[in-house]
Amino acid sequence: MKCFFLVLSCVAVLGKVTAQRQVAVQEGPLYRTEGSHITIWCNVSGYQGPSEQNFQWSIYLPSAPEREVQIVSTVDPSFPYAIYTQRVRSGKIYVERVQDHSALLHITELQARDAGEYECHTPNTDERYFGSYSAKMNLVVIPDSLQTTAMPQTLHKVEQDPLELTCEVVTETFQHSHLSVAWLRQRGSEKPVEVIALSRDFVLHSGSEYAQRQSLGEVRLDKLGSTTFRLTVFHLQPSDQGEFYCEAAEWVQDPDGSWYAMTRKRSEGTVVTVQPTDKEFTVRLETEKRLYTMGEPVEFRCILEAQNVPDRYFAVSWAFNSSLIASMGPNAVPVLNSEFAHREAKGQLKVAKESDSVFVLKIYHLRQEDSGKYNCRVTEREKTVTGEFIDKESKRPKNIPIIVLPIKSSVSVEVASNASVVLEGENLHLSCSVRTAGRPQGRFSVIWQLVDRQNRRSNIVWLDRDGTVQPGASYWERSSFGGVQMEQVQPSSFSLGIFNSRKEDEGQYECHVTEWVRAVDGEWQIVGERRASTPVSVTALETGFAVTAISRTPGVTYSDSFDLQCIIKPHYPARVPVSVTWRFQPVGTVEFQDLVTFTRDGGVQWGDRSSTFRTRTAIEKAESSNNVRLSISRASDTEAGKYQCVAELWRRNYNSSWTRLAERTSNLLEIRVLQPVTKLQVSKSKRTLSLVENRPIQLSCSVRSQTSQNSHFAVLWYVHKPSDADGKLILKTTHSSAFEYGTYAEEEGLRARLQFERHMSGGLFSLTVQRAEVSDSGSYYCHVEEWLLSPNYAWYKLAEEVSGRTEVTVKQPDSRLKLSQAQGNLSVLETQQVQLECVVLNRTSAASQLAVEWFVWKPNHPERETVARLSREATFHYGEQAAKNNLKGRLHLESPSSGTYRLFIQNVAVQDSGTYSCHVEEWLPSPRGVWYKRAEDTAGQTAVTVTRPDAALQVDTVVPNATVSERAAFQLDCSVVSRSSQESRFAVAWFSLRTKTGGKRGSPGLEEQEDEDEDEEGEEEEDPTERTVLLSVGPDAVFGPEGRPWEGRLRFQRLSPLLYRLSVLQASPQDTGNYSCRVEEWLPSPQKGWYRLVEEESAPVSIHVLDTSSTLQSVICSNDALFYFIFFYPFPIFGILIITILLVRFKSRNSSKNSDGKNGVPLLWIKEPHLNYSPTCLEPPVLSIHPGAID
Repeated sequence: MKCFFLVLSCVAVLGKVTAQRQVAVQEGPLYRTEGSHITIWCNVSGYQGPSEQNFQWSIYLPSAPEREVQIVSTVDPSFPYAIYTQRVRSGKIYVERVQDHSALLHITELQARDAGEYECHTPNTDERYFGSYSAKMNLVVIPDSLQTTAMPQTLHKVEQDPLELTCEVVTETFQHSHLSVAWLRQRGSEKPVEVIALSRDFVLHSGSEYAQRQSLGEVRLDKLGSTTFRLTVFHLQPSDQGEFYCEAAEWVQDPDGSWYAMTRKRSEGTVVTVQPTDKEFTVRLETEKRLYTMGEPVEFRCILEAQNVPDRYFAVSWAFNSSLIASMGPNAVPVLNSEFAHREAKGQLKVAKESDSVFVLKIYHLRQEDSGKYNCRVTEREKTVTGEFIDKESKRPKNIPIIVLPIKSSVSVEVASNASVVLEGENLHLSCSVRTAGRPQGRFSVIWQLVDRQNRRSNIVWLDRDGTVQPGASYWERSSFGGVQMEQVQPSSFSLGIFNSRKEDEGQYECHVTEWVRAVDGEWQIVGERRASTPVSVTALETGFAVTAISRTPGVTYSDSFDLQCIIKPHYPARVPVSVTWRFQPVGTVEFQDLVTFTRDGGVQWGDRSSTFRTRTAIEKAESSNNVRLSISRASDTEAGKYQCVAELWRRNYNSSWTRLAERTSNLLEIRVLQPVTKLQVSKSKRTLSLVENRPIQLSCSVRSQTSQNSHFAVLWYVHKPSDADGKLILKTTHSSAFEYGTYAEEEGLRARLQFERHMSGGLFSLTVQRAEVSDSGSYYCHVEEWLLSPNYAWYKLAEEVSGRTEVTVKQPDSRLKLSQAQGNLSVLETQQVQLECVVLNRTSAASQLAVEWFVWKPNHPERETVARLSREATFHYGEQAAKNNLKGRLHLESPSSGTYRLFIQNVAVQDSGTYSCHVEEWLPSPRGVWYKRAEDTAGQTAVTVTRPDAALQVDTVVPNATVSERAAFQLDCSVVSRSSQESRFAVAWFSLRTKTGGKRGSPGLEEQEDEDEDEEGEEEEDPTERTVLLSVGPDAVFGPEGRPWEGRLRFQRLSPLLYRLSVLQASPQDTGNYSCRVEEWLPSPQKGWYRLVEEESAPVSIHVLDTSSTLQSVICSNDALFYFIFFYPFPIFGILIITILLVRFKSRNSSKNSDGKNGVPLLWIKEPHLNYSPTCLEPPVLSIHPGAID
């Protein structure tokens, strides 16, 4: 039991806790940077009231920690203080409601002044305060010191090349933070791709695109020093192309243990382009010079030119005079042969790999025997799966010979040339003569060099001591094509031939001679060197190059011919080719187009747009000069324009290629091509045409004369309306007989109604407008264009002329509608039938449609009203009169023959009387099929009078005067002697007739009936007879109420259709008097109702009822004076007596009052006593005073 109470207590405590309001806010302090976007969450639990709670945020600044500064509220727009109002209104500070009980405070651009203690408050919605309603946290705002920098650049890489980029990331935040650095690649508007990143936990990772390459070591991120991060991509691929940039983020750990990126910065980007590579490679061998002196160093560089070299494997071998010096595999370890290995060990020789594509052989001390041919061979190797290498393609450059000269020499050199000035393209011959003091001691090596005007020296060709000729680097290609040749004519004479000289061959030609002797140890040594030179000037071919265009016929007519001459100066020899191009600028254009080119090899090449010129153009080049003539026959306007010739001067190169040296453009030649004079004449005669619609309009256009029998004509038909300023195009027929409809034809729907015809004579054209309409009226004319075929077989418009006008008037057909004007009078009785006839005597067209309308003039009604309408589509409509007089269902229309219409009004009524007439509209179809009203007419009038039958009602009384005993019955018969119609019905009423005496009722028993007839008596004051209704029966056999004196004693009988009887049972003496019956005759109306035609009253019948017993009661009841004396007058006397007694007693109580009793006496109000008595006077009246009768 104790445990049970303990558990119950815990449950009660828990229930209390859950019902307690609790506000929680994000734990602080939070460290954020200036300018960042911060969110602080706040939620409330354990509250009561509405599910949606409101939140209010405030701050306590460090400068005033006790002062609350309101920021933003979800319920009160005026909550923020002035310093935050603008930021709240602009949306830079706002509250985001996450749920009903949870919200986020957003500050989008954090400022330093935003640091402080933040409080989240929730207004109370509970029945009582219980729990916490606010919570606080601290926010620290620190400067944003993160900087990310990288050098912006653009790199052009080849596939498999490496890529290295560096980025500097610096931060000066005093708060403990972590950095994360990532390299990303972005291509255009695509989403950036993460290449590699170093997380805040110092973990390297890559995006999906680079993950595998990072795992293979292809992508690296290295930290150099404390602030530099280097990205390395070892083997670039084409997909790596794009902009690379680094992005750094500074992270801080919040009190809840989560990490938050306070700020992010990105560097400027490096644009990298990657060019796909292929497997081809070339090898070049270079050295500084070819002639050396003994003891000098020499360096040979073997240069490999290939794409993606670092990712490929190459082996290099060095050879001297075809003998192997050393070899080097992909591992770059040299292996030398025994002789050169010995020199390499002494430091006299070195074989090394300078870079991936440059290999070096260096001899530090040349010997005489080191003169010779050096070469390198490069072999590409492929690595197999097993790690072995397989030799693939192998390439070697040309040998490079070097000469090692002895130190002394005793020779002299002399140079001569065939000409000091030559024309470009001519051959140049130079000779170098070597003289010695004695017999030559050794051999000579000769080098020809050129020193240009800028004093730049270049080797042309040299001859080593072994007689090998080697061209210089810049003359290597020319020499291979025979453009440069060197020969040793004699042992001491050397010649140089420069063929097809060029302008750049101009300069100082120098012959460099080296004398070689063999030393004692058998090695060759240089003993002396001598030089000699001579100047040579080369005249450029383009000097004085000019071109002129002339013509003797600047103006020609169609189909004539004209010549154009292109004169070129100066006169060049046949070996110098000149190409000439004629260019043409058509009239009205701004661009020139190439017509024809006389090429440098004598061929003719037509331009892309010269198709119209080819068959009519001849081009000729003079044999004695480069002048070119252009002849054009059958000229047309397409040849009219400006002509120009362009000459190009060409030079043939040593490799048989061509170089364009100069281009000259001539003056402009304008050629005007005129059309022939026109002879076109079009008929100017005027016509007037009037016709009825639906008939065709015949229009003609005649050409009286034309320029040529081959002329074609384009005819444009126009119509001019008075309301238009200009004519509107109807139809156009081109010179090729094509039809084009004008806007007027489209707008007016003429396309289906137009018919064009070109007559065999060729000069006559006609246009027919079928089914003419009134709107087709106007002034018609034709516009003729004459077209001729140009020499280039293109049609051109020569002239145009307008014809005379044809005035066309289209009328509607004359109206011939006529109706019968016969007048008529009809008199009919009600319920009979009336026939109204409308006869069309004549109509405009048999194809017309008629709309018929009947109308009526009512008496005393000046305006006519429509009875019925028959539309032209034969649709019957009721008019407003039909609705008023209930004619619907009583109208019937017939048309027994064309043009005859009959309207029947059945079961006519008096209100149908009036003057009737018909109105006919005639509708004709327009040429477009649209119906229009052409005519209308009104027929003669017919007066219709509808009357009711004559009244013939007669009533007679069959019963004569009678005397009956009391309580017996008597009959009152009402007989109809004659009637107005066999269809009539009767209403019968019986009356009691009494004579008025002294203005009083004749019988006390008729008191209530007399009250009901009080109004009638006022109107008929002069009638001395008082009428009281016993019983009335309406024409519909409905009984009225019985008269009160006879209520319950009346019996009605209809003995025959014309005889009615009323029996009065239990007669009393009061029934004595005169009686009559009144008969009303009712007839059926055409509207299915009944109306009263006439009424007739019978003669009065006298009835006397005998009184069988005379009692006191009957005596009193029969005498009015006695009745009032006995039953009415005692009551007022008795009342006056009571009042008197009361007054006496009142006066005795108020003795101080005056004896007259006027003051202090209460007023006594006496009401009329209520008198109960039997209406039949069978019981004596009872006088009773009810409560309240005396006040």
